[in-house]
Amino acid sequence: MKKTYKIEVDCANCANKMEEATKKTAGVKDATVNFMTLKMIVEFEEGADVKAVMQEVLANCKKVEDDCEIYL
Repeated sequence: MKKTYKIEVDCANCANKMEEATKKTAGVKDATVNFMTLKMIVEFEEGADVKAVMQEVLANCKKVEDDCEIYL
């Protein structure tokens, strides 16, 4: 399943860091962060708890870019 989230991030480099952090999160099959549209597309693994995974994604993104935001 794929879901799109609105994000807030300051620069393209930060968006890349968020994308890498998201891809490394358990339960995420793939992720794309688009700095120009301020959107994150997350593809979840089969049977993943989307809400729990996204809380973990947000925590991981805050580690690499503390002022980023994902609107869940």
